[in-house]
Amino acid sequence: MPDRTLTVATYAAGASLAAITLIYVFAPTYFIDSAQPSTSSSIFGTKKPCVVGLSNPANDCFINSVLQALAGLKDLRLYLIQETHRRSRDDGHVYGRVVLLGANDEGSTDDFAGRKDLPEWKIEGLQAGIVSKGLKDILDALNERPIYKKTISAGPFVRTLEMAFRQRISRQQQDAQEFLQVVAERLCDEYHAGRRARRLARLQAAMADAEPRDSPSPATLQLGIANVTPASAGNVTDAAASSAASTRSANVEDDEGFPLEGRFESQIECLTCGFKPQPTESTFCTLTLNVPQASSTTLNACFDGMFKTEFIDDFKCEKCRLLHAVEVYSRRCIAGTETSQEEARSAVAKLQLAIETNPEKPPKGVPLPDLSEAPKRRIARHIRLTHFPRVLAIHLSRSIYDASNLSQKNSAKVAFPERLPLGGLLNQKKYRLRGLVTHKGSHHSGHYETFRRQDVPPPFSNPSTFQPSEIFSNPAITSSTRQLAVPEQRSEASSPITPVPDLLAPGSGTDSSVLSFDTPAPPQELSSPAAKSIPMALSPDSQIGNSEARSKGTTTEHKRKKRQQQDLWWRISDEKVKQASTSDVLGMQREVYLLFYELDREYR
Repeated sequence: MPDRTLTVATYAAGASLAAITLIYVFAPTYFIDSAQPSTSSSIFGTKKPCVVGLSNPANDCFINSVLQALAGLKDLRLYLIQETHRRSRDDGHVYGRVVLLGANDEGSTDDFAGRKDLPEWKIEGLQAGIVSKGLKDILDALNERPIYKKTISAGPFVRTLEMAFRQRISRQQQDAQEFLQVVAERLCDEYHAGRRARRLARLQAAMADAEPRDSPSPATLQLGIANVTPASAGNVTDAAASSAASTRSANVEDDEGFPLEGRFESQIECLTCGFKPQPTESTFCTLTLNVPQASSTTLNACFDGMFKTEFIDDFKCEKCRLLHAVEVYSRRCIAGTETSQEEARSAVAKLQLAIETNPEKPPKGVPLPDLSEAPKRRIARHIRLTHFPRVLAIHLSRSIYDASNLSQKNSAKVAFPERLPLGGLLNQKKYRLRGLVTHKGSHHSGHYETFRRQDVPPPFSNPSTFQPSEIFSNPAITSSTRQLAVPEQRSEASSPITPVPDLLAPGSGTDSSVLSFDTPAPPQELSSPAAKSIPMALSPDSQIGNSEARSKGTTTEHKRKKRQQQDLWWRISDEKVKQASTSDVLGMQREVYLLFYELDREYR
């Protein structure tokens, strides 16, 4: 009896130790995973979502915040995937040859890439796409969905930048906008450099296919890349030129360009004579807007500060200067010798022709009066966006400079919307907020954080796997009808190997389910109890109504979950990650510094 009591006590003590061990080991993990439940769940219950953070060993918050914001841009990631895949599929010699001339397909010179003052080693790096590959790798790593807290380092991408520019990046307190501008312009440079290299390779392939009589020199290929005609390159036949032109035009149609690259033009108008010179077009990757010195303002007011009509006084208009010269020469026609009068009449005729054709090009051989004697006019300056980028990166400049050239931070509240409409009434574009970078601190020190929208990619599985497809079958045919047609198909088979018709071919075969639906079934099958239990007794209209009701319920539930998911954001501060809502994001009016909007699909 004492031995049995001792055995029971031993078992009880072992069970207690086991329970204590289980609680000690699994209780912390259980409470951590149970905190802040979200929509993602598993068979064991809800699980806290997680996102990859970035370590901050030496004042790297300006780098981490920009990379986290770029990781939430779908169009940028898609571009990087396509660009790196295209470079990996092309031959090595396509990007191995240095292309110095920078002219795009429309004939205008690129602002970023292809400058002749760049050294060859830098052009080789641009054509190789070093930074594009490095940025793709770091963004892919940041878009992982780990099952536990994970932190990586931005060191590999920083080393890629240092290798591309052959200089070190300072770890002092830096500006996130400057880092974003360096990365964005470098990516734009690599895009244009790779585009020109591929265009030169297509030109060489067209020349090789045309079998020229004399092989053109490398100088002819290099200088003729922008505008190639049979006259400029006499060794190229008409077939080769047309082939190169068609290939180039097809490439322009298929290529959507760099997603952060946009263009705006500046147009001035003389308020006296109404002359409008040729507008000046500029390219941008980040749009800088000045924040007005007020307690609170809006993003639309910041846009108005840049794109509103600006009036400038004391401007020397080209047309007004020519008109002034006509008046001067007209007075000489009245007074003076006969020779001077004849010269004055000839000058007036040339000036009148220049005024009617192009006032920006004064006639040659006609001396104009001194520029100081030209009349001063009042002009109006208009700036408008001509190419809307797919990803609009907005920089809110909060720097204020006083008379002593000392700078300080403008802490005005800037209200920004989640949906941003841009453009006129006839050409309006709508953008959606994807991320933002905030700054807390003074103008010379502080900390950057990132707000990034949570995205759940759509599943690749087909939700209607076991339902009839509307493409290859009649929607009115039910699955029970197809089950009746299966024995007929098997009975008709005369050999174990039968040809399978192509589903994509419209006339490849006859749908046996359609035949079985139209053909009346034998009466003995309809009178059997098994046949009565088949749901074919329901009319097709009733079955369609039931399926529509189920689909509507599923769609409503899917939309509700999608709205809840779209309202969730990540608040990322280096390796610290929290969840936030859209109201929390829109409330960061005093700290907002960089905004990232994506163009809606329907406006592209």
